[in-house]
Order: sequence, then C-alpha cells, then structure tokens
Amino acid sequence: MTHRLDAAIASRFAAAALGHVTREYPNKMDHVLSGAGDVQGPRALHPIFFGSFDWHSCVHGWWTLFTLLRLYPDMPEAVRIEALADELFTPENVTAETAYLDRPGSRGFERPYGWAWLLMLAAELARHEDDSRAATLAPLAEAFSTRFRDFLPLASYPVRVGTHFNTAFALRLTLDHAEGVGDAALAALCRNRAMLWHAADRDCQAWEPSQDEFLSPALMEAALMRRAMAADAFAAWFDAFLPRLARREPAALFQPASVSDRSDGKIAHLDGLNLSRAWCWREIASALSADDPRRLIALEAAEVHLDAALPHVTGDYMGEHWLASFALLALLAADD
Repeated sequence: MTHRLDAAIASRFAAAALGHVTREYPNKMDHVLSGAGDVQGPRALHPIFFGSFDWHSCVHGWWTLFTLLRLYPDMPEAVRIEALADELFTPENVTAETAYLDRPGSRGFERPYGWAWLLMLAAELARHEDDSRAATLAPLAEAFSTRFRDFLPLASYPVRVGTHFNTAFALRLTLDHAEGVGDAALAALCRNRAMLWHAADRDCQAWEPSQDEFLSPALMEAALMRRAMAADAFAAWFDAFLPRLARREPAALFQPASVSDRSDGKIAHLDGLNLSRAWCWREIASALSADDPRRLIALEAAEVHLDAALPHVTGDYMGEHWLASFALLALLAADD
C-alpha cells in the first residue's frame, strides 16, 4: 500500500498541531542571557512561536497547519486555525519576533534548522489565495533570508549530523522558499554551497543511525543534491554517491530505526528519522527513470519506513509536538 495524505489524516495532524502551537510549557528555549533583564518566558520573547516545546517546532507546527488548511479548507479544524492565526499573526507580533534577532547573543539563534523552517512557512503562506499573512510575515522571512546570505559564504564545511545542525536539510528547505518567492540570488547561493560541499562525495558508507538522529545524513544529502542539480547531473552524481543501491546497500538505509522509549525526547527523534527517510526516499525515487530498478527499491524503502513511523506521530508529547510536520513532508512527496 502506498501511504498518502487524506482528509482523515489531515484532520488528525491538524488537531495535534492545534493542541501544541499555543502550549507554552514545557519549553526548551534557545535563549542567551546577557543580563538579568533577559530572564523572560517564551511568550514574552516570542509572541507567535511560543508553543510546541521549542521555537522551531512551533514554526513548523504552523507550517503543518497552513499547509493542511490550503489542501483541506473544509476540514473541521479550519475555523480554529483561521481564528488562531488571526490572533497571533499580527504586524506587532512579527515585529517582536524580528526584533528578537537583534538582541545580544542572537546571532546563532536557531541556525540553521529554525531559519529554514521559518522560510518554509513563508513559502507556504505565499501559496495561499489570500497572501496577506505572507505579507505580514515578510519582515521576519527577510531577516532569516539575510542571515542565510550572510552565513553561507562563511560556512566552509557542511554539517553532516542527523540533528538540527544538518546543513543539507536547511538548504533543501531554503531552496523551496527561494524558488517559491522568486529569490534567485538566495537559490543560487544555496546551489553553489551544495555543490561546494557535496559535488565530490563518493561511495557513502552511511554509518547511521545515531541514537538521537531524526535526519539521515546520507539520504538528506542525496535529497538536497536532487533538488540542487539538473536531472542528468544528479543521476551521475547519485550513481557515484550510492553505487550499490541496487543491492540495497548500505543496508542501514533500508532498516527502520527502532524506538525504545517514546517518552524520551531524544530517543523519540528516531520516529522522525523514519519519517524523514521516507520523504528522502520518495524524493530520490522521483529523480530516477521509470525503468530504473532503483526507483522501485527507493519507493519500497519509503513505505517500510512509513509503516514503522506513522502510527506514532501522535500519542506522546515528546514526539507529538513535531512529528506531524515530517509525516506531512513524506506523504506529500508521494505526488512528486
């Protein structure tokens, strides 16, 4: 069975996201204290993105809500999403979120994961027929676009870990934003950096997963290069990057991670690994020709990982506050 998004799943994910985007506590903040006056709570510092356990999860919780609202405008949760968005996505709140970036110690705030998700949210809002919220969020999106423009030329090396610091994931999302809003310069910068970092990579060993990864360093790199390169160039690069894929090697990429304790936030990351691998496998498959046997292998691997993870998107808050976004990435990739 090919897992796809439907109205029932959309409603389930929307209900879960509505249950956490305004849940202020517990909260794990990325906040540098420069003085006693900086001791403030999440909502005081972030009047929009104060929920969902951490800032970046709240951002992509809202990406989930707005994406589902666009795709299923008549779903039962639509009225609540609209009302809450009207309350929170105001020019004043966007100004406060943007001003936070100018605080001492905020240079590395949410770099690069939260940066990329904020731009992904902005790109989603630009897809809506009523793009007034995109216009409202634009100053914050431009602030993070500027941060990427300033940071990427300084980033001599990629970060290949399977957690928030992974640069392939950040560039993959940022390319969607840059192309979606017509920022050709940012798109070119992302592509150039991807080529500088990864064009010469060969025979990936895929020593994964690590205990708290939610991204596959190997597959995330391949998904980025699939997005950054022309089809023919990617095909040649991919042949060299995973040369034994037709034999289902490296074997680790085909075996879903086992999650021993979903109440442990770090261990629960492994459900996200299974979901993000499914997304990457589907994206890679979309770049392979219909007669390439690796296409079917990739699609089968995606389904195996979705089988392992989809039942656990909701149920425990340590996963529920973020997993729906990764499930949605994977499910939407079925139509690529």
